[in-house]
Parts: sequence; C-alpha cells; structure tokens
Amino acid sequence: MTIAMLIVFMLGYTLIALEHKIQINKTAIALTLGVILWTLYIFSGAPHIISADPSAFHNFINAHPDYTHLPLKSQVQKYIINLQIIEQLGNIAEILFYLLGAMTIVEAIDNYHGFDIITNRITTKSKRKLLWLIAFITFFMSSILDNMTSAIVMMLLIRKLLTEQKERWIFGSIIIIAANAGGAWTPIGDVTTIMLWINDNISSGGIMKSIFLPSVMALCIPVFLTSLSLKGQLTTSISGSATTPKLPFSKSVRNSILFTGILCLLAVPVFKSVTQLPPFAGIMLTLGIFWIYTDIINNKKIQGIPAADYRITNLLSKVDFSTILFFLGILLAVAALEAMGILHALSGWLNTRLHNIYLINLSIGLLSSVIDNVPLVAAAMGMYPLSAETILPATPEAHYLLNFVRDGDFWNLLAYCTGTGGSILIIGSAAGVVVMGLEKINFIWYMKHITWMALLGFISGIGIYYLIS
Repeated sequence: MTIAMLIVFMLGYTLIALEHKIQINKTAIALTLGVILWTLYIFSGAPHIISADPSAFHNFINAHPDYTHLPLKSQVQKYIINLQIIEQLGNIAEILFYLLGAMTIVEAIDNYHGFDIITNRITTKSKRKLLWLIAFITFFMSSILDNMTSAIVMMLLIRKLLTEQKERWIFGSIIIIAANAGGAWTPIGDVTTIMLWINDNISSGGIMKSIFLPSVMALCIPVFLTSLSLKGQLTTSISGSATTPKLPFSKSVRNSILFTGILCLLAVPVFKSVTQLPPFAGIMLTLGIFWIYTDIINNKKIQGIPAADYRITNLLSKVDFSTILFFLGILLAVAALEAMGILHALSGWLNTRLHNIYLINLSIGLLSSVIDNVPLVAAAMGMYPLSAETILPATPEAHYLLNFVRDGDFWNLLAYCTGTGGSILIIGSAAGVVVMGLEKINFIWYMKHITWMALLGFISGIGIYYLIS
C-alpha cells in the first residue's frame, strides 16, 4: 500500500503541474488526491498503520478503555478517525483560517485602491532606477502581503508604464524574484513561512534576523545583472498613467484603509507573542476590528453615493477560495504520507545520504522551482520533527539535532530555499504563474534569460546565511 500511495501522490502532483495543459483545475485534483490517500491509508492494514507510530497508537487505546474490547481493525479505525484526522485537520485549519483572514484584509485594501497610494509615488523616468524601485517596493510589499497580490499590483503598474513587451517581461521577471524573496524573510510573507510560524518552528524575530540579508542578496544580484542591460528613459508619462479612477472615497479614507489594514497584519505576530494564542486567533481579531472600521466608513454616504459594494460582506465573494481549498487538499495528502510513515522513511534516507542541512535544503529549494513549495514544506515538517529546545550534549548527534530546534538553521534555510527557489523557473511560484498569465511570458525565454540570475542569487543567499550563522 505504501507504493500505491506514493504512485497516487506522484500521479496527482503531475496532474497539478500540468494544470494548464490538461485544463483541469489543480484544486479539484488536490482535493481528490487528499481524500484518496487517506482512503488508501485506512485500508492499508492494521500492522502497517500501527508500525508507523506504535507509541501513539497504544497511548490512544490506553486513553480510551472502551475501545480495548474492540477488534484490532476497529481500534485502528478509531485511532485514525478520532485522533490522526482530527489532529491533522486542526493543524490545517489554523493555516487556512489565517489565510482567509489575511486574504480578506488584502482584498479590501485593493478594492479601496489603497495600493495606488504607493504606486502613484513613483516618479522616476530612468529605466534602471525604475527597476530598482519596483524591485524593492515589491520586496517589502510581499513581506507583509501575499506574493501573488504584490506581483499583481506591481504588474498592473508596469503595464501602464511600459509599452514594449520585452521590457515588460524583464520587469515582470524581477517582480517575481522580488515577491518570492520578500515573502521569505517574515513570518507572514508567504504561506510556507506562515506554516512554519504557526507550527512554532520559527519565531517572528528569528526568521527576520536570519533571512533578511540572504533574501536581499537573492534579489539584488538578479536586479543588478538585469539593470546592466537597461538603458534610456521611459516614454510614458508616469504621473498621467497611474491616476486613480473616480471613487466615492477621499484620498484620506483610502490612506486610512491602507494603513489600518497593514497595521492589522503586523499586529498578529505581536498578538501571538503576548498571548501565546495561535496566529489564526490574532488574524480573526484584527479582521474583526478592520471589518468594524470599514463598516463605520460605509455607514456614511460619501458624496451622495452609498458604498455598499465596499463592505467586507460583499468582498468575501472575491476572496480566492479556490486557493484555500487547494491548500486543504495538498496538506491532507501530505498528512496521509506522514501518517503512513513515508515521510519519516524519506528523512532517514536523506540523513543517511546527505546528512547536511545545507545540501538537504538546497535540494528542496531546487525542487521548489518545479513543485509547489507548500507540500515541500509540509513534507519537510513531517520528515523532521521539531527538536526540544534543550539537547543534552550526551545525546547522539546532539550537534546535528540543534539544527532542528525552534529557529534552528534547518527551519530558517527551509523558509529561504523554498521561497526563493521558486524563482528559478517561472512555474515555481504563485507569483510566477500569475505574472506568466498576465504577460504571457514564454517559459523558455524565462529559463534562458532569467533562470541563471535567479539561481545565482539563490545560491549566493545560502552563502550569506552560512557566513552570518
């Protein structure tokens, strides 16, 4: 059954990767994959299920004396349904609820044209200066917002400023690299860092301190190399191209929406550190506060126009629930592999063959250029459990295990490699896929002109981390 589960997983993931070719939505495939794997797992036989984690099974049965008289098959079914699935679903729900809250706030800011306040301040006409400005605005924007939103906002701006397709492809490629690099160094910047943060593998201060410089390096090298080929001035008038359409809200209201939304997102790590409650509780609290604030604004008729379309209740329909359900399916699939003990066996193989956190994470980072980074991180978390904060010196391989404590080098590198590794190929990240779709960037063109620069930046960032750690 182990082989069958691996074949099904690889087949499902191949179909996800070929979404645009086969014209079947990846969310549908992911949901189907997740449930099929759990079905295969529950029918894999009691000996296989128990052997994956004997202590957990026996502890469960001992904690439920009324199950002791049941046949072994029924005991195993109770163990899966009442413990394993419930625990995994709880962990997954934390991530999904956080994403739902954050995506709602970001969608509201965008609906109020709050991001225009940032993009309208770009006044340079030099192509090189514009490239650096776009890169760093995207870098810092994606550290707070999700990578996909940051990429879309900046690409819409670029469309207004550049008429030549080749130049838009160049700028779009840098936006992809900047969005992925920016999302890697904060706990709320990317789904993968959110997952690690929620699971307590990393802390807010730890990831920002450790990964900021490597992320900057991963961005600056491609931007510098790209800027060498850019010459001349823009022909489009920036001030005239980025005007905001007529809205029922004043500039001050839109400013307040932007800053309130950003403050709500930034408040979540603070809330977690003060209360020790999971991040989804913090994002639900700040979403509630943000919702109240926007309702107060919308209770007024501004310029005689009822602004019902700007209420959060109406914006919820615009939130990308397809993405949330995709994460649900993928995380369920990976959880099934973990429950079967497949991920533990894989970690043992990697430790035997490589036994080096830099080589392991380098391999994972290269894989993330082809495979979505969410299941990669989920798999890594399943393969390598979080080590205790205090490891006795006498413990076998104590030095190696220190890499897996909270804020350990393995987790920091995992966040960096899966985030920035997605830039190596245009299909390796959500930001890349979005920009590819918006500008119809050719896969081969990206691989020929951008991949080597993204790879150089990626490896340089790992080198910087090694030097400062």
